[in-house]
Amino acid sequence: MSDQELTDYLILREIDPPVTHAERERASERSIAALETVRGNGTGIDWVQSEIMTNEDDMVTGTLCHFRAESEEELYDHADCAGIPVSRIFRRGSPVDGPDK
Repeated sequence: MSDQELTDYLILREIDPPVTHAERERASERSIAALETVRGNGTGIDWVQSEIMTNEDDMVTGTLCHFRAESEEELYDHADCAGIPVSRIFRRGSPVDGPDK
């Protein structure tokens, strides 16, 4: 991995048609393997956290994934390697504190 500073990104992955949680888990396994592959090529990328979006039937309709990476290009390389969709990529801003903070 290079010494370049990593930037926080949020990746929206819309899934249509919806998939089961088991299918989403298999995609997560491919994502983990792809991280090792792209890191082995010297890419600076880290997964931080993902949120699952579901419909009323508890089918997975998408994910919102927090990654740290050198650039958006690395995020697309990772997604291509894993065979998972990218709907949009956003730079992550500061979190908003709730009323109890």
